[in-house]
Amino acid sequence: MELFAKPIFLLYLIPICLLAGLIGWAGLKLKTHLIRSLFGTQAYAKLTANLRPVTRWRGSLFFATLVFLFIALAGPQWGTEVIEAQGTFAQTIIAVDVSASMRAQDLKPDRLDNAKKMLQMLVSNLKEERIGIIAFTSQAYIQCPITTDQDALNYFINSLQPDMLPVPGTSLAAPVQLAARMLSKYPGQKALILLTDGEDHSPEELQAARQTALKNGIRIIAIGIGTKEGTLIPAKTDRSGRILEYKKDKDGKTVVSKLDEKTLLELAQATDGVYISYTTPAQVAAKVEEAVKGLDRSVSKTMSRAAYKNRYAFPLILAILCLAGYLLWPRGQKFLPAETKKEIQKR
Repeated sequence: MELFAKPIFLLYLIPICLLAGLIGWAGLKLKTHLIRSLFGTQAYAKLTANLRPVTRWRGSLFFATLVFLFIALAGPQWGTEVIEAQGTFAQTIIAVDVSASMRAQDLKPDRLDNAKKMLQMLVSNLKEERIGIIAFTSQAYIQCPITTDQDALNYFINSLQPDMLPVPGTSLAAPVQLAARMLSKYPGQKALILLTDGEDHSPEELQAARQTALKNGIRIIAIGIGTKEGTLIPAKTDRSGRILEYKKDKDGKTVVSKLDEKTLLELAQATDGVYISYTTPAQVAAKVEEAVKGLDRSVSKTMSRAAYKNRYAFPLILAILCLAGYLLWPRGQKFLPAETKKEIQKR
């Protein structure tokens, strides 16, 4: 445990006290010199015989004020308390296609690697968003619950792999339905960032997915990753990464995966969202960041943490008491008996 929150103020105290002492010493020397020059020591003693002497106790109170004040600024701390932090955040779900087609290398090194780089940039820029991550093929699974923890989000983004889910195929409706359930408890407008090549093996479910998104106030920001010309899907590689075999369909024909922009564009437009064609990670991240602006925000607890209690009030009260004592210290004439006054006047 650190005894002080800001111990640097204790170091400031040393030169401040030295400076105050130097000014007091110089002032006393100057006062003595002026008294000797203007009145003489005996004459001044006679003039001030009925005044209260300047006591060192008053000066000590001044220095004690400085000491306690800087101790308060240093923030003495002991004991612990639980602090709950709150913030206002917009809610966003990122759904990433992890089907076999994301191995396609029409974007180097492959589609999914490009998607992960873009998402890492995006997450680092979305400071005011609570984000959840979904991985999907023909079914969708929660990869990361809605959170503001960027380290956790980056961890789950890095763990995304093609064919990481036990079910093949691709369904765009599945992540929309799951995102709706994850976002249902939050009011206002939310966003679903859908990152895929757009191939859909269950197109008949899309209409229901659109209605679900509209009902739950979800804007779909669709990112089409891949090329319209398409390319083959690697199915087997050696240790060096050289492709040994390409994916084939049930009839034994080699599969060519192409970007389906039409489906993604229709899905985005139906939910008052936007379609973004993938170019570079930085450019797409900037466009997505602009697209999620204006989402409704809600107050959420971000985290609870234990912290030492700052006890600055104790030295601060002592500083105020010492300052009051310094300012209220009796000055001026002191009470003298009549006989003493007459004796002083005869001198």
